[in-house]
Amino acid sequence: MFQKILIANRGEIAVRIIRACRELGIRTVAVYSEADKDALHAQLADEAVCIGPASSKDSYLNMERILSATIATKAEAIHPGFGFLSENSRFAQMCEKCHVAFIGPSPEIIQKMGNKSEARKTMMQAGVPVIPGTKGAVYTVEEGLSEAERIEFPVMIKASSGGGGKGMRVSERKEDFTENFLMAQQESKNSFGDDTMYIERYVRNPRHIEVQILGDKFGNVVQLGERDCSIQRRHQKMIEESPCCAISEKTREKLGETARKAAKAVGYESAGTIEFLLDESGEFFFMEMNTRIQVEHPVTEFVSGVDLIKEQIRIAAGLPLSVSQEDISLNGHAIECRINAENPRKNFMPCPGTIEHLHIPGGNGVRVDTAVYAGYQIPPNYDSMIMKVIVHDKDRASAIAKLRSTLGEVIIEGIKTNLDFPYTTLFRSYDILQQKDFIEGKITTDFIPKHYSI
Repeated sequence: MFQKILIANRGEIAVRIIRACRELGIRTVAVYSEADKDALHAQLADEAVCIGPASSKDSYLNMERILSATIATKAEAIHPGFGFLSENSRFAQMCEKCHVAFIGPSPEIIQKMGNKSEARKTMMQAGVPVIPGTKGAVYTVEEGLSEAERIEFPVMIKASSGGGGKGMRVSERKEDFTENFLMAQQESKNSFGDDTMYIERYVRNPRHIEVQILGDKFGNVVQLGERDCSIQRRHQKMIEESPCCAISEKTREKLGETARKAAKAVGYESAGTIEFLLDESGEFFFMEMNTRIQVEHPVTEFVSGVDLIKEQIRIAAGLPLSVSQEDISLNGHAIECRINAENPRKNFMPCPGTIEHLHIPGGNGVRVDTAVYAGYQIPPNYDSMIMKVIVHDKDRASAIAKLRSTLGEVIIEGIKTNLDFPYTTLFRSYDILQQKDFIEGKITTDFIPKHYSI
């Protein structure tokens, strides 16, 4: 087992990793930017190293500075968390060359599954159902239009290197294809430095379902059930829950086995997620694979009892999984809400500033992952998510009731947050958790635009 791990991230995920390391008896090194000198992760770690100015490209995305900090502090491994360098195959490769363990899959797997067109091809070869689409990469409008006509409109235009809703556009017909393709391609180039695209059939009113998997270096792969991540705003998740209330046990079993098949097809090691779209008929299709821990991992930890961060560390250290598929029993229902420093009344504009007063609720089956505290100044340089509230109870109705109660206790003063949007009872038109269709489980990826004017 490792003696010291450097966490190449910030915010709540850095804090989460530090706590897991503490429980394993592993010393930790935090890296921080000049904007994060007072951040909680920098205070909690055994050591902390400043790696540059506020800008992400000069700090949390600066591979050389992170590796220099790792070598200088004699850390044996790097945990990248999510975002930043977590799915950067070049960084994973640099870690290998520096004889530093990267807590995640190999560079080859990251590269193969990070490119969405390549991932589709791999899954098709493995017999995993995929949405009808292009078999290879698309570079020009002319190629894309030809493929779109073959697939049949409407189509989804996607960036091969995309994520977080970037580089995605729906084209309903031939006439709007060129404009949407060029916009998506430009966004992909700006966000990922890659203008490679692919086209797939647009599935109307789908559910976004993902399956959590773990694989070790001995060929063992387990799945820990599915998460329903259909409540989204602009392709970004807002509310996640496990299990999905709309699928049968037969479909659930098939989903899990398909996810295991997909992971085994690439020889997957570490924690990862196989993402599917579930259509109105109950048929599911592979969408993408995330080769990292995800924001919503706590809901799976609640229902499975498996600590995913600890398993990641064990796998990277060359140890076998601590659980087999037969050991895994999924119990109850868990729901997570993301709280962001943003103003829902002003098009969800980010709202950095100082938290003047803070109350974080607790109780049986309540978990809050955060890195903020009273007096903490939220910098304007990074993602606006500041807190995740996760609850667990015996069934979905009980979990929804618990989440309503818990969120009603959250107090964040000094900044605007999206608490006013999905959670509060003060603005009933914005109250997702009290919305009839949500309570009845009638949720799809177009839930927000369908029910709310934002």
